[in-house]
Amino acid sequence: MTDSFPRQQARTRRFSLGAPRSFQIAPDGRMVAFLRSKGGSDPVTCLWALDLAEGQDDPAAAERLVVDPAAIGAGADEPAEERARRERSREQAGGVVEFATDAGFTMAAFAIAGQVFTASLTPDGDGPRRVTAASPAIDPRPDPAGRMVAYVCHGALRIADLATGADDELLGPSRDGQDAVASGDISYGLAEFVAAEEMGRMRGYWWAPDGSALLVARVDNSPVQRWYIADPANPAQPPAKIAYPAAGTPNARVSLLIVRLDGSTVAVPWDDGGFEYLATATWDAAAPLVVALSRDQRRMRLLRIDPATGATTVLREDSDACWLDIVPGVPATLADGRIAWTADREGARRLLLATAQELTTGTAQPVTPPSLQVRAVLAAGGDSVLMSGSRDDPAQIGLWRYGPDGLTEVCAEPGVHSGVQAGRTTVLASRTMDDPGQTVIVRRDGGQVAAIGSLAERPALPPLRIQFLQAGPRRISTALLLPSWHEPGSARLPVLMDPYGGPHAQRVLAAADAFLTSQWFADQGFAVVVADGRGTPGRGPDWDRAVAGDLAEPVLQDQADALTAAAQACGDLDLGKVGIRGWSFGGYLAALAVLRRPDVFHAAVAGAPVTDWRLYDTHYTERYLGHPDQDAAAYERSSLFGDAAKLSRPLMIIHGLADDNVVVAHTLRLSSALLAAGRPHQVLPLSGVTHMASQEQVAENLLLLQVDFLRDALGLPART
Repeated sequence: MTDSFPRQQARTRRFSLGAPRSFQIAPDGRMVAFLRSKGGSDPVTCLWALDLAEGQDDPAAAERLVVDPAAIGAGADEPAEERARRERSREQAGGVVEFATDAGFTMAAFAIAGQVFTASLTPDGDGPRRVTAASPAIDPRPDPAGRMVAYVCHGALRIADLATGADDELLGPSRDGQDAVASGDISYGLAEFVAAEEMGRMRGYWWAPDGSALLVARVDNSPVQRWYIADPANPAQPPAKIAYPAAGTPNARVSLLIVRLDGSTVAVPWDDGGFEYLATATWDAAAPLVVALSRDQRRMRLLRIDPATGATTVLREDSDACWLDIVPGVPATLADGRIAWTADREGARRLLLATAQELTTGTAQPVTPPSLQVRAVLAAGGDSVLMSGSRDDPAQIGLWRYGPDGLTEVCAEPGVHSGVQAGRTTVLASRTMDDPGQTVIVRRDGGQVAAIGSLAERPALPPLRIQFLQAGPRRISTALLLPSWHEPGSARLPVLMDPYGGPHAQRVLAAADAFLTSQWFADQGFAVVVADGRGTPGRGPDWDRAVAGDLAEPVLQDQADALTAAAQACGDLDLGKVGIRGWSFGGYLAALAVLRRPDVFHAAVAGAPVTDWRLYDTHYTERYLGHPDQDAAAYERSSLFGDAAKLSRPLMIIHGLADDNVVVAHTLRLSSALLAAGRPHQVLPLSGVTHMASQEQVAENLLLLQVDFLRDALGLPART
């Protein structure tokens, strides 16, 4: 390997190319399907299968390539709708980036470049074939029997019959009249912006188990304000128009329908006016289940739908004085009809596994102890539930199974673990501090039968030099990284704070690959401090809610406290030369640091920062700060604009001009406020770059430019 680390990281899309992911298991547990590109710099994702053949004494496994997009001549540029979905899911590769299977796991459906394809999953089945379907196709999903494929095109839900080749619109904007077609405001079967960006709901339709009907979300974007994302580097191009629901402005109107294959529909009255968000939905063997959330996110309902009439029954309603969490994987239903749900009790998120009656009457009791913070339900079926969670150390994410034998730990090895299970088979994906990659093993009846290899490149870095700390009285989860070549006591090291620091994301993990960029910065001559302060995941409801009404002071104070603790742990840190860098919320935190605490932080690089929370979306922002018309003071406390005149330290702001998540207006307005106050600063605009900033040349040079800026700002010798 001759590439520098910045180039290698950019070329490999942060070492994600070639790593297996998106595991699905056949109901009988005899096959695992997954996605992986052919190499560490190959951006075209392929579909693979692992066949588990059980002998009397020695189980065997055989891996095979099911779909290679290059071999079937697919893989042209994705349509705009698919690029938008990939941006929401932070997907950096192309090819088969998502797939869905029938109930028997005999076939898979997927889209490449807006075209629908199917492929047999059986070893002796047919290869991939293109389906007669309209284009650009989004989110194809086969019916449970594998005879039809539903998909979305131009806001319409369509059905392709695999036997006859017929392709028909089942439900579309034309149902609402020509005005709806012309405006493009109405769509069926797609997730609206905040569902995909903030709630983790990437889909908008769900098949009935018998394939006779679908539960479909109708999205009306007409109330949502329109913003325009221009490309100043290409003035001949018209700006892209997007529906962006900024804090305090109207959301999309979402409704639900049950549609049968003959086109007849039944309305589902899930929102009585107080529950604006459709958080998630599923359709188990009995009936559809949906989760509805109020706009202030303080009330949540679990509803069961009568598929014949559309009538809803409230199985459970939860409330919280601050907000309620949308927990991945729930609701889920076991074979005996019990429903997996979660509730915050005794300072922990705990698993409930209860009948509908127990949920309705409020008699459901947790089956996990207060010492385990449940993070997600990863799989539920048969008689057990597989979940991820943390105990005392939020950096450790383990796996637990709850079943007839009670609660058991699936993997006791320290690290960050995830997995899926079905039919006596478990796929366990593990990241540890011992190796910068991911290890994937397949277990059958508790014993390992196979490993799914990673083709990802190994980073061109020396081993991590890292120390974990519990900083200050709040025991802030902190990592301190030193240069690999540093000898204790030989020199004072400038410090670089490298946080995200906000809700929804965690930086300090017991996984080596979480610190690769931080170690590279350390080897440029910095002591790097990464800290997860109040509001970050994994510590329980009270920790999460410590930022309610104020996204500035608690998170900033925790970064300062982590810095102090790191200096106490290592006497070589030079607290007279402290820089801070970050992206997105981390960018906001970096700018906040030099504006409000120049006594502690002496230079900052703020990437794609939120600068005024009124410009960010409804679901995220109102969750923490409330509605701006009712909680204006919370927005003022958390805004950077009022601090512009205080800037006394070097500040570089970086922003992609094509960013439709944190739009570039955040940076431009802060820059204008700084200019009006006469405060010098640097702005680096990135033409054609979105929030992911994944283009190879951009990703590489951004690291180098940040190092050069920080070294200059802190009075260090130039990089050689």
